[in-house]
Amino acid sequence: MNTVRTNLERMLRGKRILVTGGTGSIGREIVRQLVEFNPKVIRVFSRNEHNQYVMAKEYRHCENVRFFIGDVRDRERLMLAAEDVDIIFHASALKHVHACEYNPFEAVKTNVIGTQNAVDAALNYNIERFVAISTDKAVSPTNTMGATKLLAERLVSSANNYKGSRQTLFTVVRFGNVLASRGSALPLFIKQIRNGGPVTLTHREMRRFFMTIPDAVSLCFRAAEKSEGGEVFILKMPVVRIADLIELLIEEFAPGFGLQPGSIRVEEIGLYPGEKVFEELMTPEEMMNAVEFSDYYCLRPAHSPQVNGYLRAPTHGYSSRDQEPLGREEIRQMLSGHGLKEALLASSAQL
Repeated sequence: MNTVRTNLERMLRGKRILVTGGTGSIGREIVRQLVEFNPKVIRVFSRNEHNQYVMAKEYRHCENVRFFIGDVRDRERLMLAAEDVDIIFHASALKHVHACEYNPFEAVKTNVIGTQNAVDAALNYNIERFVAISTDKAVSPTNTMGATKLLAERLVSSANNYKGSRQTLFTVVRFGNVLASRGSALPLFIKQIRNGGPVTLTHREMRRFFMTIPDAVSLCFRAAEKSEGGEVFILKMPVVRIADLIELLIEEFAPGFGLQPGSIRVEEIGLYPGEKVFEELMTPEEMMNAVEFSDYYCLRPAHSPQVNGYLRAPTHGYSSRDQEPLGREEIRQMLSGHGLKEALLASSAQL
């Protein structure tokens, strides 16, 4: 671990870093962890004025944290924000499946055109590293959000093929569901518990990959450090059966609201448009180019040479259907760490 931190300090200390979507759940944690490595400047880029105000108060004593209001759709504004930057963490996206499904071209504008604008800014200034954040919904997509994120992945990875003599290393990190993030269903479940139910479940067999926000950001930094250009980094994540998670949330949170867990009903309402019962992190075809490490996979570009000395990943795909879900006590333990209960309560109160 000390070696990992030393390498990160070498990579980040004294650098100028731009975080798009910097006031979102992942962006905020990227900024929080970046501050520890004393970069020359961190530029927090987002269109959310209120969140910038709140975050600016939190970092009022950090002279190297700056705030830029802007939208990744606005190419000119993004170019100004990226001037003289060394590293870009691209976390800006429309992430809610339902919103993207009913507003598809808005998803294209942010997730596709916005990503290309960020890539163009990286190429224009010949920055060192570009890390884009993606989602498991980009794998065999069945909804607009997943389709736009898949295209965003391809835009980032393909930039390595036409960057010419520029030094930029373009990398993608593919996440599962991030606990307590703004796109997570858990705050909604807790709000429904507070209201006495019912808690809505779309499908009783639904399984999802889960990770914590700090784990997600650690993978972003690992990808930035390890990248040779064009890879997709994927953390090995536990699988949770959503029905089990809801039952445990009811047990954990209902007493705090003065309610008996047995009084709260779970209602199965059916899948939303474009929603999957099971998620994938890699297709079988992708896994033919994947290299397995102890806690993550590295999906190498299809044109890259064979890698010797590493364990090749299995080729049957990586789906939540095939993984053994966590037991109830394992889920309870997962929720007990990283201040998740407090974060979930805070997030649910904002709904």
